[in-house]
Amino acid sequence: TTEIYTLSLHDALPISTVKVLDAAGETKGITFNYDEQLLGGCAIDAAGTPWPDATLKSCRAADSILMAAIGGPKWDGNPRGLRPETGLLAMRQELGLFANLRPAKAIPQLLDASSLKREVVEGVDIMVVRELCGDVYFGKPAGIYTDAAGVRWGQNNMIYSEPEIERIAVVAMDVARKRQGKLTSIDKANVLDVSQLWKDVVIRVHGECGGGVELSHMYVDNAAMQLVRWPKQFDTIVCGNIFGDILSDEASMLVGSLGMLPSASLPSEGPGVFEPIHGSAPDIAGTDAANPLAMILSAAMMCQYDLAQPELGQLLEDAVEAVLDAGYRTRDIATDGGKGETLVGCKEMGDLVTAKVAELTDRKSTRLNSSHG
Repeated sequence: TTEIYTLSLHDALPISTVKVLDAAGETKGITFNYDEQLLGGCAIDAAGTPWPDATLKSCRAADSILMAAIGGPKWDGNPRGLRPETGLLAMRQELGLFANLRPAKAIPQLLDASSLKREVVEGVDIMVVRELCGDVYFGKPAGIYTDAAGVRWGQNNMIYSEPEIERIAVVAMDVARKRQGKLTSIDKANVLDVSQLWKDVVIRVHGECGGGVELSHMYVDNAAMQLVRWPKQFDTIVCGNIFGDILSDEASMLVGSLGMLPSASLPSEGPGVFEPIHGSAPDIAGTDAANPLAMILSAAMMCQYDLAQPELGQLLEDAVEAVLDAGYRTRDIATDGGKGETLVGCKEMGDLVTAKVAELTDRKSTRLNSSHG
C-alpha cells in the first residue's frame, strides 16, 4: 500500500486525478490512501493561516504529496503573512524542497496550440531545474520601509551560499546525464556578484561530478530570447530561484498551454511535492472547463520520482497521449479550426483518461498472454 497525502485548494480532492491514479494502481494491486489537508487560500479562510500545523504534520508523514493550485485574487490584498504564496514558501522551507523540475516537452498532437511556428517548437524537450529555497524570495533583509525624508523603499536580497548552489548543481548534472547530456547554467555574472559565485560553483561541481555532461553558460536575458528563437538548442537548464521562475513559465508556453505541464519539487530526503504549474483559474471555477491533464501528469511524475513506480507513471502518460490522439480537447488546448477535435469538459476528460488506462492495460495483458501462448 502506498500512501499519498493530497493538498487541495478546495474541499474536494482533484477528482479526475484521483480516478486515474486509482485505476492505474489497480493494474498493479496498489492502493493509494489520501489525506486531504489545507494550504494557501482555503487554509487562510478555514484556519487563519496559509500553512497550518496539521498540514505540515500530514506532509511529513506522507510518502508523497500531490498538490493542487493554492492561490487566487481573493487574497491578493491580504498582508504578506496571510497570502497563499507565503504558505507555499513556508512549505518549501519546512520540507527542504530545494530542487524544482519543470519539463517543457512539445506534444505532437498540440503543436498548433503553441503561439510559435510549428517548425520552432516541434521536437522541443526541455527540463528546467530551478533552485527553490534561496535567492530573492528568501534573502534577508527584506521588506518595505520609510526613510527619514518620508520616502518609501522596497528591499529584497538576492543571496546564495556555496552549499545551496552545490546541491542544485549536483541534481542538475544527474538530470542532464539521464537525458541528452547537455546542461546550460543560467546567470547574470556580468553584473551580479551572486551570479559570479553561482557560475564559479557550477563549474567546480561539473569538474567534480559532471562526467558525461556537456556544460555551457548563458546570461538570463539571452536565455529568455533564445527560448523563443531556437528552443531546441536546450536540453537541461539549471538556474536560481527568480530566473527559474521566469524562464520555466516562458518555456511552458512553448507547448501551447500551462494546463498541460506538471512539476516536481524534491528534497534531499523525505516526500516530494508534485503539482501542475498552472494557477487556480478562478474565472472558470465551477464551469467544468478546466484542463485536468497537468494534474494527471503531475501524478505520473510522482509515481516516477517519489513512489518507485515508473511503470505506473508511464501508463498515465501513455493514457493522456492516447486520449489526445483520439482528438479530445479541453477549451484551453482546442485549436481555432477544431478539425477532428472533440471539445470536452474537465470531468469527461478525466473519465476518458481513466478508461484509457484500463484499455491500455488490457491490451498489454492480451499481448503478454498471446506471446506466452
